[in-house]
Amino acid sequence: MDCKATVEIGEYSRGGQTRGYNQAQDHDMGTKEKYAPCGIVDEDTGQLYVTFGSSYKTSDFMVDNLEQWWTSLSITEKQQLENIQIKVDNGPENSGIRRQFLKRMVEFADQTKKSIQLLYFPPYHSKYNPIERCWGILERHWNGTLLRNAQTMLAWVKTMTWKGLNPIVKLSKKVYQKGISLTKKEMKEIEKRLERNPHLPKWDILIRPS
Repeated sequence: MDCKATVEIGEYSRGGQTRGYNQAQDHDMGTKEKYAPCGIVDEDTGQLYVTFGSSYKTSDFMVDNLEQWWTSLSITEKQQLENIQIKVDNGPENSGIRRQFLKRMVEFADQTKKSIQLLYFPPYHSKYNPIERCWGILERHWNGTLLRNAQTMLAWVKTMTWKGLNPIVKLSKKVYQKGISLTKKEMKEIEKRLERNPHLPKWDILIRPS
């Protein structure tokens, strides 16, 4: 699971070539319409899930996307899962010390009744995260395309393929607030639920459902 760089909507040059006359602007003209992609790739099935948020990239945005992924699974798929292992970059929205993210992940474990294992990639190693390869495919897929509006952006993402499958794509208009955090007292209760690897306490965290 990871968020990609914000996508600006407009007639901007993204490199590459395309057919037809599609003259692009050569610099940022101050666009106001932007979307933050958050993706989840299931390594077992190869299915990619992408949600484009029109607000900020926050812990809540990422976990909301994770909850949408969970609700999209069939009852059989949910029953077959013994635990959920999530590979993430150690970014500011989802790090092993981000209080709001860890709080939401504890709630997610209780909701799913599954153990959640958070595995973090060390600095400068995010290229090994499988979702990064999906972002690379997407960049090549819409290379040279003028993403004039959100509909064009979504349509292009839906036609890319990863492991022979088209991604499941959604657009979120929910507004997220920055700076949401927990008090030290609240975090102490959350910390009790976190089983941190003694050798890698910030990089390997197990959360069991209550």
